[in-house]
Amino acid sequence: MSSARPRIRCSASAGQRARLALTGPAALLAAALTACSGGGSGSAEVGGDAKAPDTRITVNLRGEAAAPGEPVKVELAHGKLKSVSVKPGEGDPLAGRISADGRTWTSERVAAPGTAYTVEATDADGGSDRATFATAEAEKVNKLSLAPGKNTTVGIAQPLSVVFDHPVKNKAAVEKALKVSTSNDTEGSWGWLQDYSGKDRVDWRPKEYWKPGTKVTLDARLNGVDTGADGGWFVRDYATTFTVGAAQVVRVDLDRHRLSLHRDGKQVMDLPMSAGTPGGEKASWRGTAVLMSKEGTINMRSETVGLGDAYDKMVDYSMRLTWSGMYAHAAPWNAGFFGRANRSSGCLGMGDGDAAALYGQVRVGDPFEMTGAEAKGTVAEGNGYGAWNLSWTDWQVKSALK
Repeated sequence: MSSARPRIRCSASAGQRARLALTGPAALLAAALTACSGGGSGSAEVGGDAKAPDTRITVNLRGEAAAPGEPVKVELAHGKLKSVSVKPGEGDPLAGRISADGRTWTSERVAAPGTAYTVEATDADGGSDRATFATAEAEKVNKLSLAPGKNTTVGIAQPLSVVFDHPVKNKAAVEKALKVSTSNDTEGSWGWLQDYSGKDRVDWRPKEYWKPGTKVTLDARLNGVDTGADGGWFVRDYATTFTVGAAQVVRVDLDRHRLSLHRDGKQVMDLPMSAGTPGGEKASWRGTAVLMSKEGTINMRSETVGLGDAYDKMVDYSMRLTWSGMYAHAAPWNAGFFGRANRSSGCLGMGDGDAAALYGQVRVGDPFEMTGAEAKGTVAEGNGYGAWNLSWTDWQVKSALK
């Protein structure tokens, strides 16, 4: 028997020569490159004790219960990355960037709670490998409601409004995830406030009323964002789109007891009305309110707005202006005061025909600009959509990213 040392003959493709190793769920996997060299045939003889270079890749998130809310980072020990894919069990892969030196890849978005991910990577020489990890489930989930509704057409004063189910402590992190785009680069800002319901809320309003025809999109990329103590995590994204309709403004003169509709700067309607009785809680609000909804015929009961048992009526052509219960509507029982005096319980009352005409013309999102001394105060920003009662500077201060 020959005492010569055994030799290994190997033949390797370019991909095999650069095979990578990724960190798996619980431990780092490593694979040595096949240390081959040769001529045109791609075959060579190599001593059995040859050492391969270190080509390990590490992933910052590992195991079956990795902490969510962090970007995924893949790092190559030697060489340069060509491509990296980090894909959840459902949905599209995470977008990311390879660093200038080719050594690391970092996702643009964070890993979401309760999600399994598969990592696949290739290097500049064609080698490839894969790894998996999963994130821990969220102990508490936060959700939200959006206004306006998707694919709607709204008035020129309608803000984007987001109301959260649970408190939001990490306001800056949430605001960064809310991407607003418009068809004409409208200037605007988010502002945080407390909704009339007591919940946290953030609205985006333009610096001035929207231009008619503006198309607006909100892409709320919230999946994986932690809202903080008592708030929980978001586990999905949200989106809404809307278009701005005609330039309509309703002007209400509380002292003259008149209401007028203006379209594209021209008055198209002038109606007598009776607003809230001055001097107490029955007085109307002043300032700018935004038409929140057109509710048709509804039951109005005084106890729901803290006025005892003063009334219980079915009311036609009801147009909601505030959460606190201020409406414009038909009020035939008050006809003797239209155009003469304010004697309602806080709403803007009109005759049946006038209310029907206004109801047919206005659109959700139209501003009602109310002026006059006979009021109990100014509409608060959380009582419906009262953001227009703040100056642009004061509104910008309410952003968490100021």
